[in-house]
Amino acid sequence: MIRQTSARAAASTPPSQPVVIVVDDDLAVRESLDSLFRSIGIQTRLFGSPAELLQGSLPDLPGCMILDVRLPGISGLDFHDQLARHGIDLPIIFMTGHGDIPMTVRAMKAGAVDFLSKPFRDQDMLDAVTAAIERDKQRRTQADAKNHLRAEYETLTPREREVLAHVVSGLMNKQVAGMIGLSEITVKIHRGNVMRKMGVRSLADLVRKAEALGISRP
Repeated sequence: MIRQTSARAAASTPPSQPVVIVVDDDLAVRESLDSLFRSIGIQTRLFGSPAELLQGSLPDLPGCMILDVRLPGISGLDFHDQLARHGIDLPIIFMTGHGDIPMTVRAMKAGAVDFLSKPFRDQDMLDAVTAAIERDKQRRTQADAKNHLRAEYETLTPREREVLAHVVSGLMNKQVAGMIGLSEITVKIHRGNVMRKMGVRSLADLVRKAEALGISRP
């Protein structure tokens, strides 16, 4: 399956510079898109088929994928589904010379950013790619924030997690102490540890982080 290289590993690509992945069996189309994107400073990775892509690796950088609908061995739409099942959630732009309404509807329902009919204007493609890259940047920012939040939560002891769940449900220290059989002083200490480890100064901030983690009342 597709491997994803880190930004450092992708030595030929400057860190954080967007990359557009193009999958089309038409060499002329690949080369034309490569020239178009490089003219505005966007790196590309070009593949002639899904099989070729599956044997390679994807850079761990902001970007998007452009998929032709008609590809060797599998349709672009089915390949998009396959990518999603394997957790590859790059924004997708479809292009085709033989599109129809049901095909377009299926692509958009599956989360495609755009569906362009060949021949398309260069500016239409650039607009679609710009929107797709921006979407991917936002997705990566949100994912990083969630990973950081989970890392904070992982630093809590089992007892601190228990106290956290009761505190964010609205219980006072005395009530929490009664619920889990500890003294109020001990609960205060655990609560202070939770606040410090989770990097918050107020109960409101702690509640927001707990909601983001999906922590519910015990």
